[in-house]
Amino acid sequence: MGLLRKCISINFIGWIMITTGCTDHPSGNQDKKDSAYAAGSFGYDLSFLKSYDDVIILSDDKDQAKLIVSPKYQAKVFTSTAAGDSGQSFGWINYKEFPATPNRHMNAYGGENRIWLGPEGGKYSLFFTRGSNMIFDNWKTPAAFDTEAWKVISKSREKVSLQKEMYLLNYSGTELQLVVNRSISLIPDERIFSILDFTPDDSVRWIGYETQNTITNTGKYSWNEKTGMPCIWMLDMFKPSENTVILVPYKNASDSVSKIATTNYFGEIPADRLKRGRGILFFKADGRSRGKLGLDPSRATRIAGSYDEVHQILTIAHFDLDSSAKYLNQEWSTAKPPFSGDAVNAYDDGPLADGTQMGPFYEIESVSPAAFLNPGESLIHRHSVFHFTGPKTGLNKITEAVFHISIDQINAAFQGS
Repeated sequence: MGLLRKCISINFIGWIMITTGCTDHPSGNQDKKDSAYAAGSFGYDLSFLKSYDDVIILSDDKDQAKLIVSPKYQAKVFTSTAAGDSGQSFGWINYKEFPATPNRHMNAYGGENRIWLGPEGGKYSLFFTRGSNMIFDNWKTPAAFDTEAWKVISKSREKVSLQKEMYLLNYSGTELQLVVNRSISLIPDERIFSILDFTPDDSVRWIGYETQNTITNTGKYSWNEKTGMPCIWMLDMFKPSENTVILVPYKNASDSVSKIATTNYFGEIPADRLKRGRGILFFKADGRSRGKLGLDPSRATRIAGSYDEVHQILTIAHFDLDSSAKYLNQEWSTAKPPFSGDAVNAYDDGPLADGTQMGPFYEIESVSPAAFLNPGESLIHRHSVFHFTGPKTGLNKITEAVFHISIDQINAAFQGS
């Protein structure tokens, strides 16, 4: 999970215990009997979310590829589908969080695509006040992307643009004045095929959407190594299954997994949950064991994804990446080099020692470079999400084209595990 770093796993337990548990269907304002759609469907989640916000629905002209955007809940894409209201809902929603008392540290509503700003820790942290110890009691997610509503600038059937003015005080004592603009748009089929360089067959259904996320320095001074600067942080939360595998391509690899990726955020990821293929890491995402990995910009590529054999869902995230740029380290330590951070992360949720758990869910994340911006300058980070669902033969053509592996190779990665 994006907000969890290896150096704070013990401190973080307190918050996880506060937000324990997740039911298979919403509780609070809506029970299963109140929805015309089955739990797990897009229509079911739409009905639930409408009881809390005037959500915005984007849809293609066939009313099949659809997604839900929430201005009230920080411009999140809560979930999407490739098959209309009765189709599978792809995003993870933390139903129990909605009627709960607001949490002073973070409000984990879920959502399959959300925007945060980093860094979380380090000398330029946005989550700790100047001079405070980087411990859980002092950690707080800024309200601008935790609890405050965003302004809708424009909307159409297939695109919505939102905006948020922010005044953030970082750990160095610098007030960062900025505007965040976020546009979310469905991607036309022909552009999906162009981005991913393939054409699916008629057996497969799909949805693709792009988020363009822009931060603009609206203050009177430059953001540099003296003042500090933010970065854009995208986090996708999805529902796991017994046979879900996260796919993380890599480049410039050495001989061992530990040299390819950071794998010890919460202690070392067990060997039976992380496998190395040729140019790709397989990470088990069944929501049963907390673990996180990260790739620095020299080893990351512009894609990551997952395959859920149980529900026959192939998910692909595609994002901006600059291997020559500086990425902010987000660990809860001022002793770490500030520009030694990850560009891509993957997380699998799991129970704590006492059996409590916020999810289960898993995450795919991307991060922008550090925003060295003069007044009036902007940084853009694009992060797109694609879901494909259908028979194995149809999805296999996509995995071979995009990840250069077959469905059988993915399924074989954890056979017997």
